[in-house]
Amino acid sequence: MTLTAELRDILGHDRVLSEPLERWVYGMDSGVVRGDAQLVAFPETTAEVAAIVRCARHYRTPIVARGAGTGLAGGAIPTQPGLVVVLTKMNFVEIDEANATAWVGPGVINLDLSKQTETHGFHFAPDPSSQSACTIGGNIANNSGGPHCLAEGSTVGHVLALEMVTADGDVVMLGGPAPDPIGLDLRGVVVGSEGTLGIITKALVRLTPNPPDVRTLLTGFASVEDAAATVSGIIARGVVPAALEMMDQRMTQAVERFVSAGFPTDAAAVLLAEVVGLSAAVEAEAAIISEVARENNATTLRVAADESERARLWLGRKSAFGAVAQAAPDYYLHDTVVPRTKLVETMTRVYEIADRHGITMLNVFHAGDGNLHPLMAFDSEEEGMLDRVKAAARELVEVCVQVGGALSGEHGIGIEKRDLMKLVFTEADLDAQARIREAFDPAQAFNPDKILPAGSRCFDLGRPPLEGMWV
Repeated sequence: MTLTAELRDILGHDRVLSEPLERWVYGMDSGVVRGDAQLVAFPETTAEVAAIVRCARHYRTPIVARGAGTGLAGGAIPTQPGLVVVLTKMNFVEIDEANATAWVGPGVINLDLSKQTETHGFHFAPDPSSQSACTIGGNIANNSGGPHCLAEGSTVGHVLALEMVTADGDVVMLGGPAPDPIGLDLRGVVVGSEGTLGIITKALVRLTPNPPDVRTLLTGFASVEDAAATVSGIIARGVVPAALEMMDQRMTQAVERFVSAGFPTDAAAVLLAEVVGLSAAVEAEAAIISEVARENNATTLRVAADESERARLWLGRKSAFGAVAQAAPDYYLHDTVVPRTKLVETMTRVYEIADRHGITMLNVFHAGDGNLHPLMAFDSEEEGMLDRVKAAARELVEVCVQVGGALSGEHGIGIEKRDLMKLVFTEADLDAQARIREAFDPAQAFNPDKILPAGSRCFDLGRPPLEGMWV
């Protein structure tokens, strides 16, 4: 028997892909790295996932769990010839209205969850820009955020429990419905672990009540400095908006050509702010935001007149990445974090890096928490261009770390930033993380070669690498 044959016994012929053309698409995500998916499996139940893991373990084959493939850091790319387990068919939703929670499968599309819970008066707060395509399992793997996570927090704050298949093929439950369960918070360890500790097959998520009222404000500025000062000023006045997004002029112009959202294209930077809650509070907070914007020389100040205009503004913000297709055939979207007080300094250096490398750079980011998303538009067919893009990307990360920032806010480490981990973590830090991974998955069968750079463990355990005996 081979792994392929055994998997087809478990799943049937149609849910195991082995032909080169069939599996080619599963060797890449939305980033710039390609891997080798030797087999692709589509389980529908937890029992099937457990059987797949036990089977792959028998054949010493590495496993990469995958959702919709919207990741940007190479997190779902097989670095070794191996098995890709696609979880999109596990897309059930079981709503518990009384407890404001839902059990969901890892393949549920983020936006679909909010659509299904809307009639019950709830939504799922984390809302990445790819929410119309990305899956809850991928959100959990990367602890994803989104524009509306400034006040509500990222995915880890909205996951109460996880059902997970371990490296032995056992099924375990981490966490529970209680808000503060007794014992180690293994749920919190697994959220953001990028598929290296196990395969999530079910999640109990917290649902957020739909707000009774909302105000969405659009402001434009003649300089990035004024926009950044407005961000700091709003927070300093004690207002934490539901969302506080910034786009520079290049991005605004691209978006307007793409969807005509109503952004001022003559502004050097625009801010999109949203406050939610009771009407009186919303009015008061919107007034404070407007006042701070005026104090910082806002050239445009507009409150969305109705739901239609609000939806159009958010369509513009969430279409930013698609709009870049007008600039070049390829793009590289980065993800780093800096303190809010360092936004101006960082953006100045970002533009300098782009100019020096001769790269078209457009910027959109979650300004409220300093989560930058520099987007480099380029043509990969141009000789040497991809190398220039990667060099510029590394400089961007180094600049953000130098000003006290972090490697990633929501896209994860994956392959993209794996070898930069030493910029922010000591040898002891990396060793501790490697020991946690080893405790969950001693053979490192799950998503090998991700997050931690080679040599993270303080000593070599001498275990042989996994080899696909079925090839």
